Amino acid sequence: MRVLADLINALDSTNKTSSKIKAIETFLSESTELDKYWFLRLFTGKRPKRSVKTNLLRQWATQISQVPEWLFQESYLAVGDLAETISLIIPPSKDTIEKSLDQWMQEIMALPAMTEEDIKSYITTSWNQLGQTERFVFNKLLGSSFRIGVSSKTLINAFAKYYHTDSNLVSHSLMSDWDHENLSFEDYIKGEHINANLSSPFPFSLANSLDQELEDLGSSEDWQVEYKWDGIRGQIIHREGETFIWSRGEEMVNEQFPELLIALENINKDFVIDGEIVPYDHEGVMKFNQLQRRLNRKNISKKMMAEIPIRFIAFDILEFDRQDLREFPLKERRKMLEELILEIGSENFMLSQIIEFKEWSELGEIRISSGNINAEGLMLKGTQSSYPVGRKKGFWWKWKVDPMTIDAVLIYAQRGSGRRSGHYTDYTFAVKDGDKLVTIAKAYSGLTNSEIAEVSKFVRANSLEKFGPVRTVKPELVFEIAFEGISFSNRHKSGVALRFPRILRWRKDKLPNEIDDIEEIKKMITG
Repeated sequence: MRVLADLINALDSTNKTSSKIKAIETFLSESTELDKYWFLRLFTGKRPKRSVKTNLLRQWATQISQVPEWLFQESYLAVGDLAETISLIIPPSKDTIEKSLDQWMQEIMALPAMTEEDIKSYITTSWNQLGQTERFVFNKLLGSSFRIGVSSKTLINAFAKYYHTDSNLVSHSLMSDWDHENLSFEDYIKGEHINANLSSPFPFSLANSLDQELEDLGSSEDWQVEYKWDGIRGQIIHREGETFIWSRGEEMVNEQFPELLIALENINKDFVIDGEIVPYDHEGVMKFNQLQRRLNRKNISKKMMAEIPIRFIAFDILEFDRQDLREFPLKERRKMLEELILEIGSENFMLSQIIEFKEWSELGEIRISSGNINAEGLMLKGTQSSYPVGRKKGFWWKWKVDPMTIDAVLIYAQRGSGRRSGHYTDYTFAVKDGDKLVTIAKAYSGLTNSEIAEVSKFVRANSLEKFGPVRTVKPELVFEIAFEGISFSNRHKSGVALRFPRILRWRKDKLPNEIDDIEEIKKMITG
């Protein structure tokens, strides 16, 4: 635990990527194989489920510290993190204990089978044997919440540097499980026996937002242009008669799209294809909110499959007959993909349409009108490009349509967490509904640090009511809210749901009576 606590302290005390990588290397040099594995799981989101209810942790912490509930709540609001708050209010430890991270995790995973009294005894004893930082880490492990300032890219680069291997191999390895009884951790990281797991996907290749003039890309003949669809990015792995569907979030989503599995039952080829899973009816691609109705369900009824048909729009092939095709030029991969989709012969699988054009100038109007078919814009891909890991500039560009925007007023604000716990960073916005205001969106990004500080000062001086961590404020600050889509929704008071809302800018030039009206906003749905 001490080694992990030192690592977390080091990661949280620097913004330099090189320093973070050095801290991770230090941890790896001082840890056992099993501890390295747990570190990997914790930092890549593959954590065990929560072991103890947070209300019990709060209750036991207040009992030990003899801190009143109201004072604990105020402390929590000031700190912004429950695990850290508990670690701070509990008296300093009297004893010390040394256990490996693996031992801690094994004990924590066994807690659900214990009585509440035994769980309390274990946790309070542990609190009394750990220093403040170690206690904070322990609380994080209990709560199954581990958000520390290190990106997955930094993590991968650190492992690649430490084990003297290629980051692409590390990325691929991390998508499959480690069989520690038959494979060393180093061999696992280096990608040894990587094909042993039939379901292993490839790391996704990602596009950069277009940040230059089209003419600067060179000859239009060297580029393949497709629509950018608003669905779920996915890889379909079909090996030895088994099919696995992976989302970009590294989740296997087979249960949510059974019709795609059925369509491949009699296909005797091995392949990995990349594409977009979209809702698709007789009129074409449906809006994303229809697809949301199918997400995160364990069982999809025949009724739902009929109401929300699914198609996989394939735009790349990464493997065929166990041959890695990622270094092949896109032009060659496209030909192989066309042949495969034709052989599959299912209406659930279709090719991404290549947009025919001669001059760059023709694409502007096509991009603007892409919303008419529920596309987000265009994708530009070099015909000679390989399929790299992550965002490699110059290979793929996404040229999205400009977002929709509305003007709304701030009505609720909540403190942030971690380093932002001293500021109000989580906002709720409203628009007009006749003579009233109706909430329409929450947003957490889009302001500079100085603007956040200015808004926080306004919130403190203009709070009207307090509901736990939330403050109701005078409706005076107007912001322009950008979003990617809008649809009707019975779950929201406004009657509409915005897709990916974020703050575009602070409209200091506008008064509250100039914000948008909900009835006018609803017209954006019907056009």
